[in-house]
Amino acid sequence: MITTFLVTHPWITTVAFATAVVVGPLLGYMLAVRPRVAMWLGGASLLPVAALTFIPASRDLRMGCAVEWDFPTFGAVELMANVVLFVPPVLLLGVAIRRPWVVWLVASVVSCLIEATQALVPALGRSCSTNDWLANTLGAALGAALAALAIRWDRWR
Repeated sequence: MITTFLVTHPWITTVAFATAVVVGPLLGYMLAVRPRVAMWLGGASLLPVAALTFIPASRDLRMGCAVEWDFPTFGAVELMANVVLFVPPVLLLGVAIRRPWVVWLVASVVSCLIEATQALVPALGRSCSTNDWLANTLGAALGAALAALAIRWDRWR
């Protein structure tokens, strides 16, 4: 359902990506002095990740995982959505604890666990793909880089 919507509106992931790159460091800079708010917002931004992981889809899948290594591009809407999905939580939580690269590493491991869960629990109707892990990890890296930039700006204050 979400994929269908994104495929029919491919500009959404591009706009979300551009918005994250432009607004992310500014938001992180403003929240650097409010780590508790950044933590709460970071937690809230994990809700879509949890929903897309654990709410069953109406597909009947077999146990397993597709091993693919496609680099996300703006034309690959579903992969770009996976990139964009991990930017806000890593940005916000990275600013909150002031250790964005630790948050990036945790996010990459969590993404791997998500894909393993989707592979081992076919009743979820979610497909496991190494592409999803790669896209999530790249999104987390972008979030960590934006958080690092925001923290650096805050130090110049």
